[in-house]
Amino acid sequence: MPTKRDYYEVLGVSRNATEEEIHKAFRKLAFQYHPDRNSSADAEAKFKEINEAHEVLSDPQRRRQYDQFGHQEPGFDPAAGTAGFSGFGGFGFDEIFETFFGAQTRTTGTRRAQRGADLRVDLTLTFEEAVFGCEKTIEVPRLDRCARCNGSGAEPGTQPSRCPTCKGTGEIRRVQQSLIGQFVSVSVCDRCHGEGQVVLTPCQECHGTGRVRTPHRVLVSIPAGIDDGQQIRLPGEGEPGARSAPSGDLYVAISVTPHQSLKRQGVDLLYDLTINVAQAVLGDEVEVPTAEGPPVKVKIPSGTQSGRVIRLREKGVPHIRASGRGDLLVRVRVAIPTNLTDEQRDLFVKLAKTFGHEPHDDKGFFGKVKEVFGAD
Repeated sequence: MPTKRDYYEVLGVSRNATEEEIHKAFRKLAFQYHPDRNSSADAEAKFKEINEAHEVLSDPQRRRQYDQFGHQEPGFDPAAGTAGFSGFGGFGFDEIFETFFGAQTRTTGTRRAQRGADLRVDLTLTFEEAVFGCEKTIEVPRLDRCARCNGSGAEPGTQPSRCPTCKGTGEIRRVQQSLIGQFVSVSVCDRCHGEGQVVLTPCQECHGTGRVRTPHRVLVSIPAGIDDGQQIRLPGEGEPGARSAPSGDLYVAISVTPHQSLKRQGVDLLYDLTINVAQAVLGDEVEVPTAEGPPVKVKIPSGTQSGRVIRLREKGVPHIRASGRGDLLVRVRVAIPTNLTDEQRDLFVKLAKTFGHEPHDDKGFFGKVKEVFGAD
């Protein structure tokens, strides 16, 4: 009798391999050497060897026994309980068969009713509604469970009948012969579509579908801080499934109209503030808009450079999943005047002289001012 190979060597795994690693190695090798896929002369023998190794190593008790005694323990039967190719231990042959042939073997029973479809609606919010949250009632056209037949599809006073094609199983079973035995392929019954029953007297309202299209009003709670492009999921608010199956979900896709002067950057708000040269040099106090509506006063320090950012704490957008708010960022832009009155020009000429610059310079005084403040 030829010497048996070590089971770990057969599957190509270490002796410390986890159960999942053993299953994974087995699936790969079984797929490779299955006689219906591999025409080599030794494919069937290898397949049996792979199956035998998996049967032992996938069973914790038998694996401990094998680790201690190997193939030498008296009475050790590696094929015990396998019935040839039919078992595959904790990893059912159903899954192997489905991998090879795209079919399933399963016990008799009707197919589970299909869950209803998910729906999506678009909802436009104002900038303020998105920042501070609100509640909106939206109308969703959807297929609802028929009130006349309560979703059964049968006219009141009648009942769906057992499908004569599949005898109520919802499945059509076909027996196929293979090199390693019989296989049963199962497909969904094309008459009852897997439900195991057919409606002989359809409901007059829904015509046997069990659903009718009706407008449905849904109250949506908009969390403070939601942003453009995000969506809200409402479980169970989608279309009901056929024959009283669970409903799908409703997804509300959010779009936000832009603010006339504020820009959103995550949880922060950005406002571009334009000031003149005098305000930048001498400092000032100005009003800036906020998301709340009423403006707030901001102090512009003397000597402020163009591009400086003044941060107003907790004046931004609320964190959608945490407490607190972002900030309002006031970005300063210094505007250089281009059209001056004679009086204004004389004043700037006098100012230029105090800085030691003559206005006849090639760049001119205002060119130097632009350099200083970085203005456009």
